[in-house]
Amino acid sequence: MPARRSPEPHERQRDPERTRQRILEAAAAEFGEHGYAGARTRAIAERAGVNQQLVSYYFGGKEGLYRAMSQQWEQRREGLAPPGTPLPDQLRNFALEALRSPAGVRMFAWSGLQWTGPDDDPDRAERSRMLGGGVDQLRELQAAGRLPAEVDPACLQVMLMAACMATTTLPHVIEGLTGADPRSPAFVAHFADQVAVLARLIGLDPQEPQTS
Repeated sequence: MPARRSPEPHERQRDPERTRQRILEAAAAEFGEHGYAGARTRAIAERAGVNQQLVSYYFGGKEGLYRAMSQQWEQRREGLAPPGTPLPDQLRNFALEALRSPAGVRMFAWSGLQWTGPDDDPDRAERSRMLGGGVDQLRELQAAGRLPAEVDPACLQVMLMAACMATTTLPHVIEGLTGADPRSPAFVAHFADQVAVLARLIGLDPQEPQTS
């Protein structure tokens, strides 16, 4: 890997944090369109309107930039699911990300489509740690008798994530079954409500009594 070069004086920005944010926003768009493997730092720099060297200077290259975006998503996730938020409401918020941050959802989907194994997964450790908290929540509900013992909490977490991302990953299926525009705000909101309803029906809201 070539040594990281400090930007020339004329390349330095008066507001480093704003520059970093512009690069992150450009990276979200680039990763969302091409995935990690297909994204190019030159294209990210062009989108951000900065010199390509600034991507390396601030983030250490594409992998470092991808990791920084993962950290940014963790902060975003904390805002979508603050402590004490019932799981159905958390899931509804995550499903609405298709409207709030479509590039971010597409980037996450691309990371799965292009996955070739753990050795080439730059986000594996951070992502697993972050999503493990959701599995822990499901285990707590299971221990409280809200979920049957035969349910695998990790598998259920994957299923719920897939449901939240469906308007991005399965738009052709949704359009074919419903006739609706799967990316319209009205349908995404409706779908998010339905994800929350399903979560409540299978007992994921500890605040509601489970029906027999």
